[in-house]
Amino acid sequence: MTVQMNEVTIILMSLSIMLISGFLMTRVTKPLKLPNVTAYIISGILIGPYFLKLIPIDMVDSMSFVGDIALAFIAFDVGKFLKKEVFIRSGVASIIITLFESLVAGAVITLAMRFLFKLEWDFSLLLGAIATATAPASTMMTINQYKAKGEFVDILLQVVALDDMVCLITFSLVATFINANKAGGFLLSDALLPILHNLGALIIGFVFGLILGKILTPTRSDDNRLILTIAMLLGLSALASMFDISPLLSCMVFGITYINTTEDKKLYTQINHFTPPILSLFFIMSGIKLDVSSLSTLGIIGVGYFFIRIIGKYVGSYVGCYLTGKGKNVCNYLGFALVPSAGVAIGLAFLGYRILPPDMGNRLLTIILSSAVLYELIGPASAKFALFYSGAIKKS
Repeated sequence: MTVQMNEVTIILMSLSIMLISGFLMTRVTKPLKLPNVTAYIISGILIGPYFLKLIPIDMVDSMSFVGDIALAFIAFDVGKFLKKEVFIRSGVASIIITLFESLVAGAVITLAMRFLFKLEWDFSLLLGAIATATAPASTMMTINQYKAKGEFVDILLQVVALDDMVCLITFSLVATFINANKAGGFLLSDALLPILHNLGALIIGFVFGLILGKILTPTRSDDNRLILTIAMLLGLSALASMFDISPLLSCMVFGITYINTTEDKKLYTQINHFTPPILSLFFIMSGIKLDVSSLSTLGIIGVGYFFIRIIGKYVGSYVGCYLTGKGKNVCNYLGFALVPSAGVAIGLAFLGYRILPPDMGNRLLTIILSSAVLYELIGPASAKFALFYSGAIKKS
């Protein structure tokens, strides 16, 4: 009998290797007290094209939808932390903190690139706009892993939820300004269209949340509750993909609407029992796709971007927390939980690549992609550090 490695065999074997390698790496990182996310990313790097070459990179590229599904689940789960009584208590403060942590980071990157590294204004502005983004996935998974709770977590999740909206608006305005300079005129539609798409996503997420609250009656079985919820999450992700926007905002509003109209915490527990393999695959695939070789081309500008963004995030969050009267633990440690930067930043980097001349576009992509490797590696550990020393993780 002839044994053939057909496409189905390769996919199934690859998925098995990814999950097993992720699990084994957690056995290594657990004694070191590192978050599971770090283990998954490292395992992806090890089995990927730069080391053991166990997983075909083409297969991983064809499974990019796993990322959308994982982000949908993560965003929906964030919703359970944004109950109206919590937002009423600290929502205004969270908006102020978000504006400071995102815009200060963007401003210091823009000014540093322009005046310290003598780069063009267009490049500096786009890099600054991208620097405002924070990746919620690894922070959210670290919160769940260590069952972190309290005021620090409430504020962190609200800031992360609002952060992407600020980033998308900032990038849209900067991109419109640059395009207007090139064309010699300003088109309002260019600035408003991305914002309108994201507002539409928010509205659809709200409507889906109301619908789910109506159809998940008390008599509905657990199996059907799970089926209906996942079906709606996938539908929201599909709609977001259709308009080339992140599923984070719509799925987050979906989760927020459902918890605030039903008080049904049981559904989120069911979802969390379903998602671990999907989330681990997402981070392992991120590790496989990370271009480790790009670190060698990071250069002094990339190193500057990496550290200056962290400083900007920390200073901005500290000032925002201080002005809103937050406690010492929140002021001192919130910035450390805002280090990760991946999905949204990388997506915007590709948009920026199309706006800039080829050489500048390549430089922008290299800086964002290579710094994402470092951010994703240190981000989970940095988030754990912040959660632990702020008191959100209870000392055993």
